Amino acid sequence: MTTPQPLLRAAFGELVETALRLALVAVLLVWCYRIIAPFLDLLIWAVVLAIACRPLHIRLTVALGGRAGFAAVLVAVLLLSVLVVPVVILSFSVIDGAKLVSQALETGDVHIPRPGQALADWPIIGQLLHRVLDNFATNTEAMLVKLAPQIKALGATALGALGRGGLALLQFAVGAMVAAALLVNAEKLTAPLQVLAARIAGARGEAFLALSTATIRSVFKGVIGVAAIQGLLAGIGIFAVGVPGAGLWALLVLILAIVQLPPLLVLVPMMIWAFATVDTTPAVLFTVWSVMVSMSDGFLKPALLGRGVSVPMLVILVGAIGGMLAAGILGLFIGPVVLALAYTVFTAWLAEQREAGDPVTLKPESTGIPRLPG
Repeated sequence: MTTPQPLLRAAFGELVETALRLALVAVLLVWCYRIIAPFLDLLIWAVVLAIACRPLHIRLTVALGGRAGFAAVLVAVLLLSVLVVPVVILSFSVIDGAKLVSQALETGDVHIPRPGQALADWPIIGQLLHRVLDNFATNTEAMLVKLAPQIKALGATALGALGRGGLALLQFAVGAMVAAALLVNAEKLTAPLQVLAARIAGARGEAFLALSTATIRSVFKGVIGVAAIQGLLAGIGIFAVGVPGAGLWALLVLILAIVQLPPLLVLVPMMIWAFATVDTTPAVLFTVWSVMVSMSDGFLKPALLGRGVSVPMLVILVGAIGGMLAAGILGLFIGPVVLALAYTVFTAWLAEQREAGDPVTLKPESTGIPRLPG
């Protein structure tokens, strides 16, 4: 049976109109993306801050008699005081430390102090500890000299990512203010977000939205928050004992803590330096302080995270490193959050799909992903 020509023309016309509409939508989306692309990292950071600080904002609003705007201003001031001021101090110290390391590698004058004779005079363990630390310093110095070209190349890449420190500082400050504006309008923004989630995920949209919120808060508090506290405490100890370039080492502690590695990887060489250059009592106090800092996540994570969403360490590691290389210091913070959010939502969606069509189901409890209701 031959299809009438008018029906063919009508179908072709609808096809052309649909294609034109899709093309126009695509052009509009690409155009919008090009416009907001320079501010995308800032907007993501502001949204993360707003979601993470929303419970605090609610409590302050209740305490202030319903004045949500004033509560948002207090949240912004708190964020500026705990984020911007340490970043300023850290930035100057990191620059000084990077120059110190770079000059030592360029001249080949890499010198790691040996432990003093006072350490060898300790009873029982003095001689053994002195010998171990002296061998460690000698071997580390030789290794650094041998790997100097590779270290300089890696350092150039890292400094390139950190070189936008001024821009990152501005982004931190502006992000806190934008987050305050989002908190003021949180009630108005909730309904459109729920509608958008429903359009994307259907009946499961609200559950996915709740899961996304829980993931952002968990990673922000349990990973970034704990890492920031450990980096700050380590920086205080390193600065107090007089290690050169304290900010650089504190930054390395922060990075290690974000990727879930023990800060002792950085602090142990600092302990050796302390025993080799300062009196025994300050060196011992610094060692005790460093061990406490490294072990502090054992009680900080339960206190800040509670029963949060579990995310594999590899996801956090890739998010932190990739984020820093892509967006500098700011990316170090937003990278783990964004990648953890993508992993959590995708894993929950995959588990739901398998439960719907496969008798061999992927149990959300085994992956740390909460089961979606419905």
